[in-house]
Amino acid sequence: MVILKLVVVFAVVMGIVAMKKPMSFAVVVGSFLTWLLYWLPAKEVAVLTINALTSLSTLQLVLVMYLITFLQRMMEKRGAIEKARISLSRLFNNRWVNCVAAPIFIGLLPSPNAAFIAGDMVKASAGEYLNDEQQAVTTTFFRHISEAFLPTYSSILMALTLTGISAADFVLGMIPMVAILIVLGILFFLKGKVPTETGEEPSQNRWHDFLQLCEGVWAIFLIIGLILAFNFTTINATAIVLVLYFFVNRFKLSEIKPFFLSAFESKIVFNTFAVMVFKEMLTASGAINALPDFFAQFPIPPFLIFTLIFLFGTLVAGSLAIIVLVLPVAMATVPNAGLPLLVLLMSTTYTAMQISPTHICLSLVAEHFNVSLGSIIKRTVPLVAVFMVISIAYYLAVTTLFA
Repeated sequence: MVILKLVVVFAVVMGIVAMKKPMSFAVVVGSFLTWLLYWLPAKEVAVLTINALTSLSTLQLVLVMYLITFLQRMMEKRGAIEKARISLSRLFNNRWVNCVAAPIFIGLLPSPNAAFIAGDMVKASAGEYLNDEQQAVTTTFFRHISEAFLPTYSSILMALTLTGISAADFVLGMIPMVAILIVLGILFFLKGKVPTETGEEPSQNRWHDFLQLCEGVWAIFLIIGLILAFNFTTINATAIVLVLYFFVNRFKLSEIKPFFLSAFESKIVFNTFAVMVFKEMLTASGAINALPDFFAQFPIPPFLIFTLIFLFGTLVAGSLAIIVLVLPVAMATVPNAGLPLLVLLMSTTYTAMQISPTHICLSLVAEHFNVSLGSIIKRTVPLVAVFMVISIAYYLAVTTLFA
């Protein structure tokens, strides 16, 4: 009965999201339904809610999202990403690099509108060789690779918060999967279709173009470097770089004054608070503790069960919702769960988001290239299917090697 109630809660939440209602609304309904179905004492619910809203991990998560958005506003003000894109094209003079690296660079900023810049770059580099559908799928695939591993995205920040795994360990664990994504993207979308040569004159001053490239994206790479090399927390690394960016780029206080308000995206903040309350409610229900025994009855490995749940759940509810709903359960259920399982499940959410109709970026790119969303998904499915097989093999290899 405990598990059946949990299934009802999950079904209602995912159903609301599938109806294109705000995720915050779906999660609030899920919390209320959890309260009723498990008949939690009102006093306990009030305490859980206050703790969830005021806990250090929740407040840190909200703050780091705010700081990243603030930095994004500053970079947009100075045209940093566009400068990096132009320098990259001049530096390598290679169509494949333009189609792959430029969208990845642009994807460093967690903003759906960045897809338009990436699309224009792909169109300029490969428009005469790829039709509109091919350009659209190339754009959205490479633009989102950074979303698979960078701790500047809300879904990854949430996953790290819930599991307690460091950002540095996660990024290092994801590097092989990122390399595989790039190779698969080239094989599926560019090889045999787009030549590498641009037909243009090579850079007349490579050093200048390299410096321009570094000038455009140094802030993002410094954040990543501080996290990986010195084990900084994402919040500390972002705060340090934000201050440096202010002085290095000679901002005036009047220039950044509007960002103090615009960087506070109320929808994201409310979503974060809502899902943290929902997580506490599910934990208090006792359903999470009952799941290991429940899944032990199935004839397939627990890691594979959760992989399927993450795949189909993300398709319907999106990555952030499924991470909050299922990740704590998976980490508590799968034997010896840790970084390998997190890498597998986050690879799965990435896979699902590339073919999910609820992914806003896919709709934006489809509109930008005037193609159907279905055509993008259809062209992406074969690639992500191969990637899922490789992800599972990677998980099995790592867990066997370090068993």
